Amino acid sequence: MPRLEELANVALRVPSILVLDLLYKCDIEGLTEHLKAKNEDMLFKYKYVIWNMYYLGHLINVVVLILPLRHIVTLYLHILTALLLYMGHQISNNLGFTVVKLSCYFLPGQIILSTLCAFLMKTRKVWLFSAHLLPLLARLCATPHATLLTVSTFSMGLTGAGIIVFLLSNIFVPYRLARAAYSEFLHLEVIELYRLLGVGISLWNQFAVPVLFSVFWFILFIVQLCSDIMSAGPSIAHQGIMFFLVSECCATPYSLLGLTFMVSYLALGLLNLCKFYLGGFAAVQNENVMHRGVTEGVTLLLLALQTGLLDMQALQRTFLLSIILFIVVTSTLQSMIEITDPVILALGASRNRSLWKHFRGISMCLLLLVFPVFMAYKISQFFHMDFWLLILVSSCMLTSLQVTGTMLIYSLFMVELFRSDPIESLDEVIYWVNAVSRVLEFVVALCVVAYGTWESLFGEWSWMGASVIIIHSYFNVWLRAQSGWRSFLLRQEAAKKINSLPRATAQQLQQHNDVCSICFQEMSSAVITYCGHFFHGNCLRKWLYVQETCPMCHQTVRPTPPGQSQASADAPAAPPQRESGPDTAAPEEDQNLDTGRNSTGGHGLTLGQLANVSSFTCGNCLTTEGGRMNFPTLHTFT
Repeated sequence: MPRLEELANVALRVPSILVLDLLYKCDIEGLTEHLKAKNEDMLFKYKYVIWNMYYLGHLINVVVLILPLRHIVTLYLHILTALLLYMGHQISNNLGFTVVKLSCYFLPGQIILSTLCAFLMKTRKVWLFSAHLLPLLARLCATPHATLLTVSTFSMGLTGAGIIVFLLSNIFVPYRLARAAYSEFLHLEVIELYRLLGVGISLWNQFAVPVLFSVFWFILFIVQLCSDIMSAGPSIAHQGIMFFLVSECCATPYSLLGLTFMVSYLALGLLNLCKFYLGGFAAVQNENVMHRGVTEGVTLLLLALQTGLLDMQALQRTFLLSIILFIVVTSTLQSMIEITDPVILALGASRNRSLWKHFRGISMCLLLLVFPVFMAYKISQFFHMDFWLLILVSSCMLTSLQVTGTMLIYSLFMVELFRSDPIESLDEVIYWVNAVSRVLEFVVALCVVAYGTWESLFGEWSWMGASVIIIHSYFNVWLRAQSGWRSFLLRQEAAKKINSLPRATAQQLQQHNDVCSICFQEMSSAVITYCGHFFHGNCLRKWLYVQETCPMCHQTVRPTPPGQSQASADAPAAPPQRESGPDTAAPEEDQNLDTGRNSTGGHGLTLGQLANVSSFTCGNCLTTEGGRMNFPTLHTFT
């Protein structure tokens, strides 16, 4: 039953939107200009009546659209009853039937129709809906023709009188519904903004707005497609779909909203298909708020409103909407890259040997590499090259460039997998590959802002365009520049610290006799921190990119003073020796254990910090300091 109610909630509201769409397309001004009357006063009255009927039609359909489901069902039952009564009168007024057909077929059928009307109106008074039987009974009684016409007119008048009485008895129903809705709204005590937003979200879910407008647009599309095929023949079936889509199915605000939600659902389906292909059904369940197709739908709606899509002719609307859809597809491909990028990098970094998983990741990357280039080639041939088209083509090329960078990093991971020793400069190569891609994206975003600002200052200015430029400047220019510059400074600072730290000699490494506590690999060379711990230089540099503390003791890593640096070249740089008597050993071990437990609270890496470091592995081992064993520091990635 809940599924049936959801289906009825959408299906019974769609006709109201269809009627609103037709009313919006009606040219009332053109109709009133061709009216003729005896004088100006009569012409004014005609126009007044037509415009009032036009506005009344809008009002009635809006009221029906927002009615609760049970009232909509009741309304449709009344409309169906009226249609059945009209059909019964039409059958009864047909004088071409013989007496045998009337008695054997039509009279039982009319009785069943009256019973059905009583059932729909939830009453046992079947005689209230039996007025259309009078002409049939008169025919069976061999009534003269003139009398039959009188009886037929009387039966129709009787039915009409019943309908008028019913309408008059329920004339205050809309007022009572509006009053009840207003009382419920007052009881909500909508004082704060979040409560008002809560009411809006509740109504949005109750009316199923996205599904409702999507179904409306799909029905409109099918009707217009069938109408065009029937009028022009099947020869335009292949090329007519796009023309209907771009010229007719977004000519009103209602159809534009329907197209917006339809594009959102299509983008959501494509992104879920990408997730399913890469990671199976479990990947589809892990939803990302940015991968629900909302971005694509909002992009289409904002671009359509900014460019004045609804005010254009069919041919102009076709060309403009094709460009907007091109931008939407580019945004969808970008979302697919955001889904594919961590999957393919995780396959390389985790050294997964499943050939099927690698094939799926590589094939998706190849698709995202080739398809944007194909789109750029097609649109450059279809449209005349200008600055905006250059931006669209550049965005496609940057999409392919981003995929190329991901594939290059994946290839480096694969090369390292088949090597006996790790690539020491792998992190630097990955960083510069990502840096080049981000710089190119930043340059394109800066060009868009510069051109948009120039158009706003010296061309056509609008609030919508200015808002888009401001948002684009903040998110795509300022935040990117700030993030890139901060990352660059962190790497420079880490490099300075690593270069200033003393290098361990062969004697120090032999005396230390341990592995690097970050990568668990043997140390043929190492740097020594001020707190006396040994690490690979590259491993410690990766650590310092995201955190400025020692991985072992969590003291701040700072350059070793010159005096101590010189001393460390002659003697092992180890922490001061402590007496390891039986009374002090246990407290020291408890202290190390507490340090391990608390390291996740103040010094643990988060996933956001770990995302800034590629090919990063972390672990700790038991280290020896001063001839005794220390517990490892536990690093938890939350």
